[in-house]
Amino acid sequence: MATIAAIDPVTRIEGHLKVEVTVDTVAGTQQVVDARATGTLFRGFEQILVGRDPGDAQHITERVCGVCPVSHGLASVKAQDACFGARVPANARIMRNLVLGANYLQSHILHFYHLAAQDFVDGPDMAPWQPSWRADKRLGARSGAALVDHYVTALAMRRKAHEMGALFGGRLPHPPTYVAGGFTARPTAARIAAFRGYLGKLIPFIEDVYIADVELLGKVYDDYFAIGRGHLDATGDRKLLRRGRIVDASRRVRAVDVAAISEHVSHSWYADADDRLRPSSGRTDPQYPKDGAYSWLKAPRYGARPYEVGPLARMWVNGDYRRGVSVMDRHVARALEARKVARAMRAWVGNLVVGGRVYVKPTVPSSGSARGLTEAPRGALGHWLRLSGGRVSRYQIVTPTCWNASPRDAGGVRGPLEQALVGTPVANVDEPIEVLRVIHSFDPCLSCAVHVMRPAKRGVVFAVDHVHG
Repeated sequence: MATIAAIDPVTRIEGHLKVEVTVDTVAGTQQVVDARATGTLFRGFEQILVGRDPGDAQHITERVCGVCPVSHGLASVKAQDACFGARVPANARIMRNLVLGANYLQSHILHFYHLAAQDFVDGPDMAPWQPSWRADKRLGARSGAALVDHYVTALAMRRKAHEMGALFGGRLPHPPTYVAGGFTARPTAARIAAFRGYLGKLIPFIEDVYIADVELLGKVYDDYFAIGRGHLDATGDRKLLRRGRIVDASRRVRAVDVAAISEHVSHSWYADADDRLRPSSGRTDPQYPKDGAYSWLKAPRYGARPYEVGPLARMWVNGDYRRGVSVMDRHVARALEARKVARAMRAWVGNLVVGGRVYVKPTVPSSGSARGLTEAPRGALGHWLRLSGGRVSRYQIVTPTCWNASPRDAGGVRGPLEQALVGTPVANVDEPIEVLRVIHSFDPCLSCAVHVMRPAKRGVVFAVDHVHG
């Protein structure tokens, strides 16, 4: 008999996610036969930006998330650069990438040690390790204790990554230095030396500890190289991370046509009139309740297909890692990408020119439109901007978690996370640790997807008109 289990909320992620799975016995194995991922809160950043000066966009959209704000700042200023015809000096481009790289490192370290490892490791009888499910913990006492120690070390490494990024970003999270036309910080010899000093501590941790811990987990839980399968896609820049997409885990890298991206809302709490629109003409008109809908996330699709995004997709497209598409492959690829980015940053910081230009003031047109594409730690990120009368008239954001944790689309096709859950074996429906391991391998960030909650009864709601600065 089929059993429905709901994990609500999924903990150890950013934001609020509910996952409901249907478990039944198939060919003698109790496994997930259906899944639904629900973003439980509404995000309204697209409406907040309408009517504002475009220069507000990067500062406001960085507040979409406190874990990966740098990617939003970069995507926003790239859209503005393109719309304004801005010329970005080399120093500015490099510092933009250095702060983004620092954000990558802290996020990847955070994900493994502080969000995902507890699914596999028995820790001490104290928070944040307890309460927990004790099921299927295979590591021996010595290995488990070492990982708990590395959990603590990783907290210090994350702090170092934040401090490193703040050297040029001013602060992390939410660096204020990203602006259309360049960057507001200047490279100095002292900052460059300090940045190198931080890398000198982070790179050995990534290479000698982080990667080794992931490899150990892969040996002990080698069956998770066959659990949580999915499709792949990556839509990034053409420098360190090649732009491309993969179909059915092939070795062939296909071109990405951004015009092929659309957003479905048939199973989302948004007006159906906007179903399957391109982000450049998309709207975000909430409609709740709505028959057939079960999530506040839209369903991004490329050519009507769902795609997985993130470190595994990027590493696969770039030919750096192609073992498989699974829970453990996502962990391994993320660790290897941390090393790739950290090593690249060591070269980038050496290309900064002390005293060199960091900003060229652009001319803001009265009207225009553009997009800014980049890669967040969790995957492909896009901002679409339109101006009218010198103000923002339309703004759309497509985040990595909207790709990965999207609901069904107009054709009833599940999103990547939902697809990956189907077929997952579940030993105990009351403690579905296997389901959590699949979910956490995607590193969901629902802060990037949802934001506003309804107040309790007798709560007061204020409606404020747009304030034009």
